[in-house]
Amino acid sequence: MAEVISDERVAAVLRRFVRGCEPMVGRLRESDEPFDLDVGRDDAEIDHGLLDRAKARLARVRWPGSASWARLSVEERSHWWVSRVGRVTALAASVTGLAGALGDRLPLQNILGSAGQGLLLCAIAAEHGVEDRATRVRLLAEVLFDRRLSHEVAVGEGDDAADAAVVRDVTGDGEPVEEPKGGRPGLKPAAKWLWRQGRMLLAIYDELEKRPHGRFYHQALGMLPVVGMAGDYLGERSALKRVARSAHRWIRANT
Repeated sequence: MAEVISDERVAAVLRRFVRGCEPMVGRLRESDEPFDLDVGRDDAEIDHGLLDRAKARLARVRWPGSASWARLSVEERSHWWVSRVGRVTALAASVTGLAGALGDRLPLQNILGSAGQGLLLCAIAAEHGVEDRATRVRLLAEVLFDRRLSHEVAVGEGDDAADAAVVRDVTGDGEPVEEPKGGRPGLKPAAKWLWRQGRMLLAIYDELEKRPHGRFYHQALGMLPVVGMAGDYLGERSALKRVARSAHRWIRANT
């Protein structure tokens, strides 16, 4: 029988996750590509075909800070975030061996996908002016895991050390995930940041299967050789769109 995961445990993990996302949301809103994507062609840790396709999509992005951005509605900005976070997740997936020795035992796509969806929700909350961390925790819990947390549970005891211990007991790593250093960090540090954010969620592993996934045909495509990566990407992008729609409904109803 699977372990029963309490609301308090979900809230503790999500408080750590939201805290880690806050500086990255600001970086991703900068008016230029925040990551240095110039990677040597001889770097064996990079799937260069996947990276090239993600960079081609990135070249078509409209950036915050432009005159056109100021005219966008919150829903239109959220659509931008779906594309933005989808690309970050795809770029992270291009770094082979990201999980190290644990890679064969951990569901890499599920971890990166969950982290990407959580990052998207934090970004959409910011676009709506939702800055309260407890409200963001409640948003993530309900949209991702169908958990309706009370405000009191989401706030917790204000003990960061206790929250870190909850994560550390399962993952062995309860320290806050530091934002990649430097003005424009490289692809691999950025990918490792997303990986570590997702790895936090292993503390509530049984909840991860509840998160929105792609449609059945995306999952079928993802099982095929050669085109499987494209199916995975399209599935995660479809799921991000559903997450964004759910976020708008939740924020309108609860704030």
